[in-house]
Amino acid sequence: MKTKEPVKDLTLIQLFDRFGTDEKARKHLEGVLWKNGIVCPKCKCNDQTKFSDIAPNPAAKTRAGLRWCANCKDKFTVTIGTVFEDSKIPLRKWLIAWYMICSSKKGISSLQLQRNLELGSYRTALFMAHRIRHALKENGYADKLDGTIEADEVVIGGATKGKGTRFMGNKVTVMAMVQRGGKARSKVMPTVNGANLKQAIRDNVLAGSQADSGSH
Repeated sequence: MKTKEPVKDLTLIQLFDRFGTDEKARKHLEGVLWKNGIVCPKCKCNDQTKFSDIAPNPAAKTRAGLRWCANCKDKFTVTIGTVFEDSKIPLRKWLIAWYMICSSKKGISSLQLQRNLELGSYRTALFMAHRIRHALKENGYADKLDGTIEADEVVIGGATKGKGTRFMGNKVTVMAMVQRGGKARSKVMPTVNGANLKQAIRDNVLAGSQADSGSH
C-alpha cells in the first residue's frame, strides 16, 4: 500500500470503533487510498461514471466492496495492489496490526500480534508483520509534513531464543514522523546514524518546520 498515513494515537475503544468490523475497515481503507475518488487498480481509470457496485452475495462468493470497471471490463476491490490482496485474514485484523506496529514505541513481536489479534498461528502473525514492514520500505509520499514535527525511531521485532538482546537478525528499525494535529508516516531504516536520520527528515519534512521539544 503506497499511501501510508498511520492513524493518530487511539484508545482501544476508538481503535475498535474504527476497525471493529471488516466493513468499517474497508471503508477506512477506501477513504485513505481513494480520498480523491475511486481508481481502478487494473487500468488506472479514475472516471467515476465508469464504476458500479456489485452487491455482496455469500452464496455466489461475491465479497463486499467489489466493483466493476466499464473501462477495462474487470472487477476489483480496494485491496488489489496492497499487502492485503489475496489474504484470507480479516481486513479488520490487518488494519489493527498495521496500527499496532506503527504506533508501538518499543516495538511489537509477532507472538504479541498473534495473541492480541487471536490469529490461528504464529506463522500467520509473522507473515503479517513481514508484509507490513515490507510495505513500509516503499516511498510513495507526494507531499511533505509541515508545522511542528515529532520524530523518533523504534526497533520492531521480538527476541530470538538463544540470541542476546542486541541480535538484529529478526528486527527492523522504523523511524516515525508525526505532524502535530495532522499526518504521520513511517520509514524503515536499514541502518541508523545521524546522516540517515537527517536525510529521512529532509525527504519527508518541509524546510522551515519545527521540531517538537520532546522528539529525538
